[in-house]
Formats: sequence, structure tokens, C-alpha cells
Amino acid sequence: MGRFWHSLYILSLVSVTIFVFVFLAVYGADYYLEDFGERHFHAQDALLKPTGLIGHGLGIIGATLMVVGVFGYMARKRLRFLSRLGVLKYWLEFHIFLCTLGPIMVLYHTTFKFGGLVAISFWSMVAVVVSGIIGRVIYLQIPHTIEGREMSLNELNKMEAALLSEYGEKNEALTQGLNKVNEALKKQSYREVGNYAKRIFKRLSFERSLIAELRKELKQKGFKGRDYRKAIKILKSKIIMNRRIAWLSTMQKLMRYWHVAHLPFALIMLVIMLVHIVVALLFGYSWIF
Repeated sequence: MGRFWHSLYILSLVSVTIFVFVFLAVYGADYYLEDFGERHFHAQDALLKPTGLIGHGLGIIGATLMVVGVFGYMARKRLRFLSRLGVLKYWLEFHIFLCTLGPIMVLYHTTFKFGGLVAISFWSMVAVVVSGIIGRVIYLQIPHTIEGREMSLNELNKMEAALLSEYGEKNEALTQGLNKVNEALKKQSYREVGNYAKRIFKRLSFERSLIAELRKELKQKGFKGRDYRKAIKILKSKIIMNRRIAWLSTMQKLMRYWHVAHLPFALIMLVIMLVHIVVALLFGYSWIF
């Protein structure tokens, strides 16, 4: 998938998610804002209540999306015969899409009323979504190949050498910029001490200052238009690559800890959701079937 089509793909997923959230919010605003005790008399109650035509459907579709999102991605990662079925990166993005849209639908299915055993499942779902966002942030800090495999430190060092070889020899000013980046990053590496939050804040502040300084110097050396944008892109790539090299082992460790926290919440959510579905079926709530 080319860069343009991948951007369009991501934009489509985000647009669908936002549209569903906003549409349901606008459509059912009067009902959802009504006091719980008065909702039974509301004109939309038959449609939007958890056992209503729309409300019940949202619960079924939302639960289906989450199950497909979770087990589809797990199957793609673990089953060998699926290893060539699409790029893992795209599967992860679709997994995130389904496991974001699904909980939104389930949220409207509950009509914002939580209680009993289902409340445990709901808050587990919230924990899964929040931890998923955190996991995605950590995941983005670990360099990956196009197939989604974690890059080794040696692969990253080779990419950095290729970057210097390809662009550094073509332009003296750019070579000076890359050398300055190297010196600044080398000094910065000795200052990265303290807890994770403090290190991350310091590093990002340092990068912003360094990029601003590089922009100023390139403009003074006559870089304009396309050449200026390309030079900044190269220098930014170098800075980001260095950060990912520096944080590689830390982020891999955080990702392992994240899996320990994320998976149990997902299992709790799925088990209680299954119990909820079975109980609903036993009481005859079969939706349109």
C-alpha cells in the first residue's frame, strides 16, 4: 500500500469512527440527557433503550466488532498460514479501529447506565481502550520494518549510516547539520536520567529546541522551498531515529509490561460480555432474529 493510499485508509477509519460517535450523540441527545427515571416515557425509548431496536443492535454490533478485532489480530500474529495475509501493521490499525468503534457502540447500548456485573465488563472495556491508546504510543516509539517486526539495534544503526551516506555527501550544509545533530545528541544522551516521564519530557523539549535552531541555520545558509523542507525532513528523521535507538530497550520493556496489564482486562471484558449475552438470550432478548 502506497503512502497516499495508506493515509487515505487511516483517514477513512478515523472518519467512520468520528461519524458514528457524533451521529449517535446527536440522534439520541434528548434521550441520553433525560433522567433515568423519565426515560421510559420518552418517545425514543423503544428504539434506544438497551433492549430496543437500535440500542440492542448497537450492543450486538459493537460486541461483534470487538471480538473480530481482538481474535482477528491475534490469529494473524500467531497462525503461520495467515502470516502472508496482509501486512501486520495494517492489521494492527484495523484492530485499533474495530476496538475503538465497538466500545463506542457498546457505550450507547448501555445508554450511559452502568450497574451490576455488566459494570465490571464496561469498566474493563474502558481500561482496555485506555491501555490500548497507551500501548499504541509505546508501539510507535519502537522502530518497525514494513512487515511490523521489531527492528534490532543493528538494523537501526545501518539505516543511520545509509542516511549519512546518501545525503551527507551531496550537500556541505546538510553534512554540517547532521554533524551538529550527532554532537548534540551525543551530549544529550548523558543527560537522560531520572524516571520515564521526566526523561521523555526532557528529550522532547531538547528535540524541539534543536530543530528550531537547525531551521534558523538552514535559512541563513540559503535553503528555500523544496530543498529546505527536504533538509529539515532528513534532520528530523535522524533525530527521531536516534531517539528510538536510545529508547529501544526501555520501550521494549514497557511493551512487555503493557501486555501484562492489557490482556487481563481484555479477557475479563470478553468473559463477562459472553455471560451477559447468554443471560440476555435466556431471557428472550433476541433482537431482530
